[in-house]
Amino acid sequence: MPRRLRFLPILTLLVALLALSGVVAHRLALQFGLAELQTTGLHRLELYAASLEREIGKYAFLPGTLGLERDVLALLGPQGDHQLAPQVNTYLEQLNERAGTLAIYVIDTTGRVVAASNWRRADSFVGENLAFRPYFREAMESGSGRFFGVGTTRGEPGYYLASTLSDERQTLGVAVIKVSLEQLEKSWTTVEAPAMVSDENGVVILGSVADWKFTTLRPLDEATRSAFDQTQQYNRRALTPLGIKELRELGHGARLVSIAKERPEMASVYPVAGRFLAQSRPLPGTPWTLTVLSHLEQVDDIAQSRAAVAVVVAALLFMFALMANERRRHLKDRLAAREALQQAHDELERKVDARTADLSNANQQLQDEVAERIRAERTLRAAQDELVQAGKLAVIGQLSTGIAHELNQPLAALRTLSGNGMRFLERGDIETTRANLQRIAQLVDRMGLITGQLRTFARKSSGQRQPVPLAQALDNSLALLEPRLRQNNVEVRRDCPAPGPVALCDPNRLEQVLINLIGNALDAMEGQPAPCLELGCAVAGDQARLTVRDHGPGLDEAALGHLFEPFFTTKQAGAGLGLGLAISAGIVGDFGGTLSGANHPDGGAVFTLDIPLCDEVADHE
Repeated sequence: MPRRLRFLPILTLLVALLALSGVVAHRLALQFGLAELQTTGLHRLELYAASLEREIGKYAFLPGTLGLERDVLALLGPQGDHQLAPQVNTYLEQLNERAGTLAIYVIDTTGRVVAASNWRRADSFVGENLAFRPYFREAMESGSGRFFGVGTTRGEPGYYLASTLSDERQTLGVAVIKVSLEQLEKSWTTVEAPAMVSDENGVVILGSVADWKFTTLRPLDEATRSAFDQTQQYNRRALTPLGIKELRELGHGARLVSIAKERPEMASVYPVAGRFLAQSRPLPGTPWTLTVLSHLEQVDDIAQSRAAVAVVVAALLFMFALMANERRRHLKDRLAAREALQQAHDELERKVDARTADLSNANQQLQDEVAERIRAERTLRAAQDELVQAGKLAVIGQLSTGIAHELNQPLAALRTLSGNGMRFLERGDIETTRANLQRIAQLVDRMGLITGQLRTFARKSSGQRQPVPLAQALDNSLALLEPRLRQNNVEVRRDCPAPGPVALCDPNRLEQVLINLIGNALDAMEGQPAPCLELGCAVAGDQARLTVRDHGPGLDEAALGHLFEPFFTTKQAGAGLGLGLAISAGIVGDFGGTLSGANHPDGGAVFTLDIPLCDEVADHE
């Protein structure tokens, strides 16, 4: 089966796993984000309702207090003492200035304004007939009335509080206070989420966004518009639809809505178009409804970020699982190769014994033996290659914990920098955002360098010899072992003057030998308070020489005599198979060089690699 087709099921499984992880993480994060945003919206709803009720409550008592003024009652009485009109006008004017209201005026039972705080102005209410206004009719019927509308004289919107004025026998008229809610609207423009108040007709009468005012939450039919023209409640305003569309009901008075961007968006501290979480509640004592809109942009961003993190984690777990499975498979192949090698050896011994016993067939058996030996040598060579590759994967398994730690730190930093970048971008801090993005690029380059070195080391060697700078081979080996060196606080001393010797060998296998020797040196210095590793490269005649020395206890006599024998190890049981030095010696021998080990005169063990130098003749060959 072609290699591309063999890996197709694995790639399909990986894509499915990543897609499932991203979708599940996105949905869970979206649900949690909506629940948290809904709780925050309820709190905002309570604060906005309290502020509105407090603003209106400051003036609720004021219309009724006019009934305590005798001059007001005398002006509205059956006899109608009109000589008191200038005095009442002055009183209402002073009261209006102190209360901070828009207007205060008194209407008789026929609907005619007999006194007003704006009596001095050209557009005074005095003399106007306001019997058609709903607040007048409601007050005459029930004793009090409340109404939001646009003034017919000045076109100024306001909230009307009306209360009847009576003596002991009959109703004399109606006192009206017109209150401006503009200050409350201005305070709402600085909050975290937009809010609006709609009346019983679905018309937005208050809003933190100026463009939303006097728009409708639902389309109005012609009959309703004709009724508004008669009452002049909105003073013939256009009352265009806001363009709000309900997407989904969430329960507890919450729903997902969208607001189309049909007009130029005004400058605001929050978005006024897009998808929102809408939460509404009625306002006590009024037919109004308060609605708070919380934008879903932040919830969507958090959900996408967490989905991306889930995909990355799933990819890492899948990669580690593949590495573990590959290591298990290669270990199985290595054991099978060892068993095959032992069987070949036993078979060869049996044939030697049979050939010694039967001299008459010596020639034929000799030919069979030669052929069998050739096949055995090929099998041995293939097994050795598999052992070399298995040794690489074993080293990768030992390094996986450190490499995973090296990758986790940049991943955590990426999450923090991306979150901070969104906040600084929302604040308009472009320089800090640019610095975060540059730092993210550096972290990505660092992660790519780590995984690239690991991939290069794990690749199966071609066996072709080529010029290899020894300093570069040392750098690559130390880079793969960097987490372990840093964890054990190992001091590394290098003596490799520039430009350094260039050897003729296989770079991938040379790095494997160096990693094995450096790993053995670190094992020898395990538990020492100040471990030190010395590395040197030099030219010795026509050979390039590499030395690896540790500051450990050194090698005893028994170890010196069996250093490069297979399955000989000085480590504890289960810590190694004793094949590292044997494989390394075989690799160096294939290069045409030698690998030797001894004790250093100043203490510790030192291993020396002699590899042929690369010259013009060798390059040509």
